[in-house]
Amino acid sequence: AMAQAVKVTLSGAEEVPPVKTEARGQGAITVGDDKSVSGEVATTGVEGTMAHIHEGAKGTNGGIAIPLDDAGGGKWKLPAGATLTDAQYEAFKAGKLYVNVHSAAHKGGEVRGQLEP
Repeated sequence: AMAQAVKVTLSGAEEVPPVKTEARGQGAITVGDDKSVSGEVATTGVEGTMAHIHEGAKGTNGGIAIPLDDAGGGKWKLPAGATLTDAQYEAFKAGKLYVNVHSAAHKGGEVRGQLEP
């Protein structure tokens, strides 16, 4: 099975609407041909309350596809055995999935990064 590792950079400017924040994030998410998903993102300058992979094109908001686990220290990991549905996998291939880290100050998301295969 082929797997594709996608580097992702998170910023407030990517949020919809944009968020003014010093917070940043980066990581790598690997999506396999079998629709398995793994990886993590690390954030700085934000006290994240939750993080997810969402379905949505750049510039649009969308529903939660997969919640990420809080690994502590600003790190968020995909849970073991996480997989995409067929529709989510098609969205990934079309560049329509993104990672969003939420905070108490910005419940809709403080930093976001599009997954661009």
